Amino acid sequence: MLAKLTSKNQLTLPKKAVEALGAVTYFEVEVAGDHLVLRPARLGAAVAVRRKLAELGVQDEDVATAVAWARKRR
Repeated sequence: MLAKLTSKNQLTLPKKAVEALGAVTYFEVEVAGDHLVLRPARLGAAVAVRRKLAELGVQDEDVATAVAWARKRR
C-alpha cells in the first residue's frame, strides 16, 4: 500500500489500513532509522493536551500564569 504526503505535510493513509485498525483518531509517531512507525493511540482529549504541553515544555505554573493573565483582561 502507498500513502501520499501532501505539500502541507499531511499524510493520507490507505482506507484498507485505517479500516483494519478500527476507530483510531490519534497515532504515536516514531522515526526508526529510515522508517516512519505509526501506532494507534487511544487517548482522551485531556491526555492528548497534557502530552502536547509536556512535549513543548509547558509547566503547570505556565498554565496558571496564562489563566490569571486571561482573567485580568475581562
